[in-house]
This record gives sequence, C-alpha cells and structure tokens, in this order.
Amino acid sequence: MVNKLKKIAVITRDEALALQVKVALEDLFELLFFNNGQAFNDSLKSEIVFNAIISADELNGSGGIALHDYLTSFGYGLIPFIVLMDQIDDEDRKLAMEDHIAEIFSKPLNTKAFRIRVTYLVENWAAKISQPLIHPPYKIQQVKRIFDITFSGLAILLLSPIFVIIALLIRLESKGPVFYYSLRVGTGYKIFKFYKFRSMYTGAEARLKDLSHLNQYNESKACNEASPDVSVALCGFCRKTGSACQNPLYTDDRVVCEYLSSKQNEHSANAAFIKIKNDPRITRVGNCIRNASLDELPQLWNVFTGDMSIVGNRPLPLYEAEKITTDQSALRFMAPAGITGLWQVEKRGREEMSEQERLNLDNDYAKNHSFINDIKLIVRTFPALFQTGNV
Repeated sequence: MVNKLKKIAVITRDEALALQVKVALEDLFELLFFNNGQAFNDSLKSEIVFNAIISADELNGSGGIALHDYLTSFGYGLIPFIVLMDQIDDEDRKLAMEDHIAEIFSKPLNTKAFRIRVTYLVENWAAKISQPLIHPPYKIQQVKRIFDITFSGLAILLLSPIFVIIALLIRLESKGPVFYYSLRVGTGYKIFKFYKFRSMYTGAEARLKDLSHLNQYNESKACNEASPDVSVALCGFCRKTGSACQNPLYTDDRVVCEYLSSKQNEHSANAAFIKIKNDPRITRVGNCIRNASLDELPQLWNVFTGDMSIVGNRPLPLYEAEKITTDQSALRFMAPAGITGLWQVEKRGREEMSEQERLNLDNDYAKNHSFINDIKLIVRTFPALFQTGNV
C-alpha cells in the first residue's frame, strides 16, 4: 500500500525535542528527521516533496530566517516554515512576521496546540500567503503628511520646556528611563517603536498577567448565563465532523477557536484590549501626566518620523493586535495610526465602553477618514484632554 501521508521535514539534533514532535504528529504525517540544514538540503536533490519544514533553532541562527530565506529563493516559499525556539519575545514575533515565518513555538512544546496548528498550516498556508489583499494598503495623503510634519515639528519645539519638566519629575520619583517604548502595530500591520513618557514603575509589563482579572474590558462582558467554552481545541462544527479546528488562534497557554470567539464575543473572558482602572503599576507622576494626556507627548516624534499621524486609530501592542485577525476587526489597520482618533473623543474616560464599541469606532474611522474630518477630530480632542477618567 502506497503511503499517502504528507511529508514534514524536522531539522533538529535534540533527541528529546524530536520525540515530542514525533508524539504530536507521527499519526498525521510522515516525518523525516535531519541533524542540520545541510543534511536537509541534500535531501531536496532526491526530489522528495515536503509539505512543511520544522526547524529547531533561534530565528537568527543558521536554521532560522537564514534557512527560510534560502529555501524561499529556490521556490519553497509556499511551504510553511515553522521554528522551535527556547524562548519567544516581541522582537522574535516581529522578525517572524516580517520574514513570513509561518509559526514560532517555544520549547517545551504544547503538544496539543502544536498538533492543531501544524495541521492547519499544512492545509492552508499556500492559499493564505497567495491571497490578494481585500483592502488596498493605506497610503497617506500628501496634505495630511505635510500637516503632520508641520504640526508635530512646531509642537516639539514649543513644548520642549514641558518635556524637560516632566523628565525631571519622572527621574525624581522613581528609577528607570524617562522615556518608554514598546513595539506597536500600526497601519497595515506595520510594527514600530511607540514612545511615551514612562508613567509606570519598571517591570510593569511582567506584572500584566497577574492583573488580568482587573481588565475592564473583561468586566464589561460579564454575563450571568453560562458562557460557551471557546478555549477548547475544537469548535462544535469541527467536533461533529471529526476534523481539526480550521480557525485556531493561539495565546501563550491555550488554543482558542476563532469562529466561536467571534460568534460569542459578548461572552469572551479574554478581551483583546486591556484597560485597568486604578492600575497599581502607575507612579504618582505617571497618574498626573496620564490624566492630562501628557505621557503621550513623545509620540509627536513618531508622527514627525512618519510611523504615526496626528489623527488615526491607536496602534496596538503585539499581544492585542495578534488577536484581531478577522476581516471585520482587521479593517481598523487599513487606516492611519494616530495619537488621537474617533474612539478617544467619543468614549474616552467612560467606563462603560466595551471592546466591541471600540472596534466599531475604529472601523468607522477607517471607512470614513478624510483630512477635513481629521481637523474636526483635533478640535474635539481638546475637551477630552481634561476628562477625569484614568485611561
């Protein structure tokens, strides 16, 4: 009987890791193991057709981006390339997205998530990367760009004394840098460094998971009736047909069905956006400059350099943006990323704002933005600066 299982190349010297991959996939695929990239490259000369490549290395190692680029140059770009790493951070996610790496996993493997994701990629990767864009990429209007450069340049010059005062107050209250940056996702999923005055104690990002129960977007979705479990491996449809989940989303420690998550949005316990009332990570100076929106001033530099605009949808942290992948939600990225925008002036400081309301406002801006509407939003922003809610 001819073996019709699809073939996957696994490149690793780690016998324990090879065993994990074998346990997860051997009943679904024919696995061929190679000690290094050279041995795998030699196998390509025998005209073996692989349906996926799994390489255990760091992205900057010889078995990471370098191997992927080499294979792509020889026409293997439609094959999902998966990298197994020791640890994953935001910079790794950025590199993987930019180089079209299909997926990165941290070791030791979550066998269940790994099995489902690899199956999905083998079946859908070629179609996914060859699909044309539903929306054309956003291109900033010349008049808007001229306005952004002029406005941000003058603002930086005129507000420089305030910059100095805030910097001194931050340094006097707590140790750490005056400025803070995080990687954010803006227009067309472009990733860039997003600058702010530091308003939190150092190490704030590491405490985020411990404070997830205080997320106001989670609270706004609380419901008395039982919520459907969207963190299971299979949605109801796939479970009935006996197939693997065709729309899995991945967080650090679980697999979520995108279909169920979308349909049961009001019941989801894992909001994409994060907002914590009376956040204990915020310093006293930080609280003051946040309430007056002065912590946002360094973003004028982002505007001046072209990463952002004065008006647009707020760029999102990577851990938020990676959850917004459906066509309906992703529309917000087909508009300029900005310091102020529609949701800030419509809902800023109101605790009852839900995640869906914010997404709807972002999408409304993406559909209807224009230079004239931007000027109107700037005028409406000034009263919002003096709101009392902590955002």
